[in-house]
Amino acid sequence: MNLYTRKKKWKIFLAVLALVIISASVYYTNVLVSEFAKQERDQIRVWADAVQRRASLMNYTESFFHDVRIQERQRVELLAKAYKHMLEGTGEEDLSFYLEMIQNNTSIPVIITDQDHVVRLKANLEPQHDSITVLKGKVRQDFLIYEPITISLTPEIKQYLYYRESIIFTELKRVLDDLVSSFMTEVAINAASVPVIITDSTRQNVLQFGNLNAQRMADPDFVDQQIRIMASQNRPIQVRFIDQGTSYIHYKSSDLLMNMRFFPLVQILIIALFLTIAYLLFSYARKAEQNQVWAGMAKETAHQIGTPLSSMMAWIELLKMEEQSQQQSQAVSEMEKDIERLENITERFSKIGSPAKLEVMDIVEIIQETLGYLRPRTSKKITYKFDPPADKELLVPLNAPLFMWVLENLCKNSIDAMSGHGTIQIQMKRENGNVLIDLIDTGKGMPKSQFKTVFNPGYTSKKRGWGLGLSLAKRIIRDYHKGKIFVKSSLPGEGTTFRIVLKMSR
Repeated sequence: MNLYTRKKKWKIFLAVLALVIISASVYYTNVLVSEFAKQERDQIRVWADAVQRRASLMNYTESFFHDVRIQERQRVELLAKAYKHMLEGTGEEDLSFYLEMIQNNTSIPVIITDQDHVVRLKANLEPQHDSITVLKGKVRQDFLIYEPITISLTPEIKQYLYYRESIIFTELKRVLDDLVSSFMTEVAINAASVPVIITDSTRQNVLQFGNLNAQRMADPDFVDQQIRIMASQNRPIQVRFIDQGTSYIHYKSSDLLMNMRFFPLVQILIIALFLTIAYLLFSYARKAEQNQVWAGMAKETAHQIGTPLSSMMAWIELLKMEEQSQQQSQAVSEMEKDIERLENITERFSKIGSPAKLEVMDIVEIIQETLGYLRPRTSKKITYKFDPPADKELLVPLNAPLFMWVLENLCKNSIDAMSGHGTIQIQMKRENGNVLIDLIDTGKGMPKSQFKTVFNPGYTSKKRGWGLGLSLAKRIIRDYHKGKIFVKSSLPGEGTTFRIVLKMSR
C-alpha cells in the first residue's frame, strides 16, 4: 500500500477518533451544565416562592396596620363624643361612663383646643410637650397628620380634638417600616445570586437592585434592557404596600448560568485552537526536519557523484589522445555531453539547502534548451510541442540549472504517465506581471483527490520509483523562485496539465 494512502487512512482514523473524544467531552460537559442549570433554576424557583410568601406576609401585616389605624380613628371619634357629652351633661346625669372612657385612653396622644388653639385638655403627650398651653409650631404640625375632630358645644362655641397615632402603633409602624426596608434589601441582595430590580408601579423608577453592575445601572437604557430581559424570562412578583403603593420585583437567571450555557461552545473553540496550534507546530517541525534530510541527502549525493565523475573525465582525456575512428570519435563526443550533464546534476544537488542565486534570464530560451536536451534522449514516440508567446523574450529571475531540473522532472513524470508514447505540449502566457507555464501531456491522468498528494515526498504510482521528482520540483519553484506549481486540471484517461507561475522581472 502506498505510503500516502496509509497516511490518509490514518489521518481519517485519527480525525474520527478526535471527533469522538471531543463529542464525548462536549456531551459530558453539556450534561453537567444542564444539571447545574436545572439546579439553579430550581433554586431560583424556591427563592421566588419564598419571596412570594414573604410578600404575602408583608401585605397581610400592612393590611393589619391599616385596620389598626382605622380602629384608632374610631376610638378617637368615640373619645370626642364622650368629651362632648361630659361638657353638655347636667348635674343629674351620671357621667362616670364617659369619664371612664376618657381616662382609659392611655395610649393615643390627644389635645383638645378651643377656637383660638388654647389647650383645654391633653393626654398621653411626650414629657417635653406636657407644659404646652397653646397648640402651635412643630407640635401643631405633628398633630395635623390626621384631620382634627370638631366638637360643637353650641352653634357659636366649638372645640377641636387633635390626635396622633398611639405610642404602641408608632413603635409597631417603625418595626413594619424596618421590615419593609429589610425585605427590599434581602430580596435585592439574595443568597441565590439572582439579579434583581425592584421598581415602583410604573416599572420605570428603580427602588432597589442587586447582583448587577452599579455603574451600568446608572444608564437608563441598560436598566430598561434588563427589565425587558427579566420580564421575558420570569413574570414579575407584585408586592403591594399600603403606604408605598405597588412594587414589582423583576429577576432573571444569574450571569454564571448564562455563561455556563456557552461553556461547551467555548470548550470546542479552545480544543480546536489547541489542536490547530499543535498541528502547525508539528507540521513546521516535520517540514524543517524534511528540509534538513533533503539538503543532507542532496549534498551527499553530489559528493558521491563527484569522485567517479572525475575519473570518467580523466578516461575521456586519455581516449582523446589515442587515434580513433569516426564512430569512436562521435561516441567520445556524446560521452563528453553526458559527463557535462552529470556535472550539471552534481551542481544541482549541491545547491539544495543553500541560498540559490537568481539571475534575470529569458525563460523561453531556457525551455528551448531543456527540450533540446530531452528530445534525443527520449523515445521517438514522444512528441514535444512548444508554443512560445509572441514576445521576443520573457525575462524572469531564475536559477537556470534548478529550473531546468524542474522541467526535466515534469517531462519524465509525463513520459511515465503516457507509457512511453504521446505528446508533451508547453504553453506560455503573461498575466498580471507573471509568466504562466502550462505543461500538458496525454497520459492516464489522475483523480482530483491526488492533485495535492502528487507533490508529497515518497508519493508515486509506479512500482519502481522514489516519488521525489515532483516534490523536488515544488521545493525549487516555491522555496527558491517564490513561485507556484500545481495541477491545473486532470481527467483519468485524458491527460494532466501542470501549471508553473513565476514573477517576471520588472
